[in-house]
Amino acid sequence: MIDYTSLYLSPTILFPDYQNMLISFKIYIYTPPNALSFSSPTESNFFTCLQTSPFVTQNPEEAHLYFVPFSSNLSTRSVARFIRDLRMEFPYWNRTLGADHFYVSRAGLGYESDRNLVELKKNSVQISCFPVPEGRFVPHKDITFPTLANITRALQSQGNRTAKYLGFVRYNGVKESNLVNELRNDSDFLIESEPSSGTTLVGRLGSSVFCLFEHGADVSGIGEALRFGCVPVVVVDRPMLDLPLMDVIRWQKIAIFVGSRGGVKEVKRVLDRTCKDDECVGRRRLGVVASQHFVWNNMPQPYDSFHMVMYQLWLRRHTIRYARREFV
Repeated sequence: MIDYTSLYLSPTILFPDYQNMLISFKIYIYTPPNALSFSSPTESNFFTCLQTSPFVTQNPEEAHLYFVPFSSNLSTRSVARFIRDLRMEFPYWNRTLGADHFYVSRAGLGYESDRNLVELKKNSVQISCFPVPEGRFVPHKDITFPTLANITRALQSQGNRTAKYLGFVRYNGVKESNLVNELRNDSDFLIESEPSSGTTLVGRLGSSVFCLFEHGADVSGIGEALRFGCVPVVVVDRPMLDLPLMDVIRWQKIAIFVGSRGGVKEVKRVLDRTCKDDECVGRRRLGVVASQHFVWNNMPQPYDSFHMVMYQLWLRRHTIRYARREFV
């Protein structure tokens, strides 16, 4: 018997609070300085869904948060000018120095000397694509998008399948290194030499217990691995602070994290130690449940990627409170 609530950090809070968000949450979108263009489908999908969502308000006085939209290729100087204009034209930025504002930046913003950029980076919530380059993500403030999953149907059975391989590595899922060479020479692992999709990818995920990803490589397939009952194994040599949905799910229940320095021998040792047969079944089933939060729909559906990003923004609406002026 799998306790599905164990997937979530605070299940007794999450579900009623999510419903409250749907009713109450309001966001004001500033007019962008130019026609928007984004460098990733996830950014574009999020903005399209936000624009047409009931969260948007035309009355900035009732907004909980303010969205600062700018194109992916906009120069830092232009972004600073945009913030300066918002500061001069609207009262909302100055009330919190941007702490109730958020923006989207695929790779995250770096630290600049301009006052406007400093306040944007330090105070406002940044939403980026996972993984974020080192030094460009502020834990407990910033958010990463759930990885874009293209496959939308799950395997019918997660508990009674025969695994042909211990681990599967998607094309570009790990960086070239000694570890990759060791994996290629180990018959327990299947390493893709070119991208696969459709039934081929489904078959490879379905015939493997684990799917390996390396932090800093292409991790876009984590959502698909979860959906098809393949336990994600993230190869990383430092603490992971930018995982998607860190405010919501217990990643240790659905994924395994291992360092690269011990080579394939250490990877196997960790997998054998942390995932016995019954535990693997539990991880796979919880992963399938979690995968609903990694689906981007053209029309947002309950608890999908768009709504879980919105929920994480909702959690941040009280970071700084300010007194509203009341007129008698």
